[in-house]
Amino acid sequence: MAIIYNEELKTFSLHTKNSSYQMKIGKLNYLYHLYYGPSMRDEDLSYQIMQYDRGFSGNPYEARNQRIFSLDALPQEFSTLQQGDFRISSIEVSNGDGSYSFNGRVKSFKIYDEKYELKTLPASFSTDKDHVQSLEIVLEDEITKVEVVLLYSVFEEAEIITRSAKVINGGSESIHLRKIMSMCLDFMNGSDLEVLHLPGRYGQERQVERQRLTHQIHTISSGRGSSSHQQNPFVILCNKDTRENAGICYGTALVYSGNFVAEIELDQYDQVRMLMGINNKQFDFELKPGEEFEAPEVLMGFTDKGFTGLSHMYHDFFRNNMCKSKFVHEYRPILINTWEATFFTFDDVKLVEIAKAAKKMGVELMVMDDGWFGKRDDDNSGLGDWYVNTNKIKCGLNNLVEQINDIGLKFGIWFEPEMVSEDSDLYRAHPDWAMQIPGRPAVRSRNQLVLDLTRKDVQDYLIESVNKILDSANIFYAKWDVNRSITDIFSTELPGNRQGEVYHRYILGLYRILDGIVKTHPNILFEGCSGGGGRYDPGMLTYFPQYWNSDNTKPIDNLKLHYGTSFLYPICTMGAHVSEANPNIPISTKGTVAMCGTFGYELDATKLTAKKIKECKRVSKLYKKYYPIIFYGDYYRLTNPFVPGNLTAWSSVTKNKEEALISVVVTNLTVNGPQEYIRARGLNPDWKYYIDILDQAVSGSVLMHVGIPIPREVPEYTSYQYHLKHVRK
Repeated sequence: MAIIYNEELKTFSLHTKNSSYQMKIGKLNYLYHLYYGPSMRDEDLSYQIMQYDRGFSGNPYEARNQRIFSLDALPQEFSTLQQGDFRISSIEVSNGDGSYSFNGRVKSFKIYDEKYELKTLPASFSTDKDHVQSLEIVLEDEITKVEVVLLYSVFEEAEIITRSAKVINGGSESIHLRKIMSMCLDFMNGSDLEVLHLPGRYGQERQVERQRLTHQIHTISSGRGSSSHQQNPFVILCNKDTRENAGICYGTALVYSGNFVAEIELDQYDQVRMLMGINNKQFDFELKPGEEFEAPEVLMGFTDKGFTGLSHMYHDFFRNNMCKSKFVHEYRPILINTWEATFFTFDDVKLVEIAKAAKKMGVELMVMDDGWFGKRDDDNSGLGDWYVNTNKIKCGLNNLVEQINDIGLKFGIWFEPEMVSEDSDLYRAHPDWAMQIPGRPAVRSRNQLVLDLTRKDVQDYLIESVNKILDSANIFYAKWDVNRSITDIFSTELPGNRQGEVYHRYILGLYRILDGIVKTHPNILFEGCSGGGGRYDPGMLTYFPQYWNSDNTKPIDNLKLHYGTSFLYPICTMGAHVSEANPNIPISTKGTVAMCGTFGYELDATKLTAKKIKECKRVSKLYKKYYPIIFYGDYYRLTNPFVPGNLTAWSSVTKNKEEALISVVVTNLTVNGPQEYIRARGLNPDWKYYIDILDQAVSGSVLMHVGIPIPREVPEYTSYQYHLKHVRK
């Protein structure tokens, strides 16, 4: 059983294949968190809790004279509000009488044999191959009758525990939810813990920072209306000695695409509390009697096998339990995107020329980027007018697609549905559809405004207009972009006292739109984008099997981008292209880097020399050859590009360990330097592997402990790809 309730001990034990998680209904029916770590038996671990009379720590009234009982020091599964716990709180609710209080105690629970579902938000799912059990624990405030339902699903083989929470107003008066966390995780001794997260900025997304916890509240968050370039809704807590292949680490990833927060507090007693959920910036959600609110899902993972072990768990989970698109498990063609080739200056004739040239490079899909719709000759007009610009596409979209198909290429198209230009037919007809605070001029970004996705009429318009384009021709691929953060948070559809709901209702509206477009077109390959990787998060990846990693296509920068992204997200989700950036770097090296993702080109194929076209064709052929290893194998970070060095290396190994691909880029040439070696990982030590470049068979043990010598006297930015294949006797 994945979930066991011990009636005598009043403990809930949640078990994956190699980990356990335990809670206990404790004194006065408070729910204690006791354990999360390596597998253990179903014994009561509450013996760890040592209670003392602690100064300035309040005691529940029902505890009478037992001054040692204080929630300010007890490990809780979902922390209360105004009950003597002064640490960061899981919930903040304003009750009907204006008071701020939630005293949640266990009212009931149930265990069942399927994955829980969320009605309003995307979430993970189980398949016939999964053994999944779920647990629901109801915490009730007896005075207000407000309930919090804690939701858990245990994916036993995948070693992932998912969590969410649901708030139900069971009282007779309206309440205002000011904060609701999806997860509260308490550690009774966290003095040795460190936090790793993925900060960044436009063009430099998901860099890696790791720091020791100090006695303060560490906050990792986004308040930009999306998960953002600047942060990512993913945090790892780890021991100070944790490294790639060994050590304890806890992963937490939020399945949400809007404002988020992760708070980590090392308290006065060296206990650690971590919260994760919706950012409470401008968040105030009214719940009338009988209404409920769903919090986003958190994906929790634990391993003692280091960062690589954690990444492998998440990579497999994303591939198998997050996105239902058939393209997760189907071949995705090599594409060429027209943006850097033409920007806004193109017509149907130019696109056909690009397609003919790209075909010679081994390209299989051509994507028509921004500029094909409305009056769109620059980024100052046209957004919102989702009809074909016949001055550019003179032959009509369907005819253009047929011409591209006749060349032997599939066809793709770009959209930015969430935005509107003031110079557009849509804005002139519906200026109230754009977010704008009454009486104040709107904040522009990239000269565009944000559509109010909280409105059903806006949602319906986008679903209808985008679907009309997608259904008008043989479109194989669609790129969904969004190119600004959200400001002017106001909806004319909501009264003034409910404007605190706008941020969240925007995301709910976005998910409804995606349900109406993405899920109704199962045969179209969708790719997400937000000025690159500005909304690259688990919520988006429930809809899109791949996401544009960054607008930065410089290959050396991308070594860091891929490294950081890979801590949570599998390679098969990373959009990566060869471009004309850094012309001094050879195409072979650009190709090696771009193969760490969903491979494509971002250039004008008509301007390439015959030599470059031939080289691109060679690289494209290699990508197709290595595709099964890269997309479905286990990924290993062999070096850290954030640490000064001369090489950056990574590898992918098939699940059966029969094949591997080791990729190396020489990033820094040193004069008269030492010989360097790259050690493989994940191989069978007892097998011999034939290495194509070396034309030699070497044992897995030697490859992992001695390594492959990397040539020194080479041109700058040389790359190598070592294909290893098990030699059968």
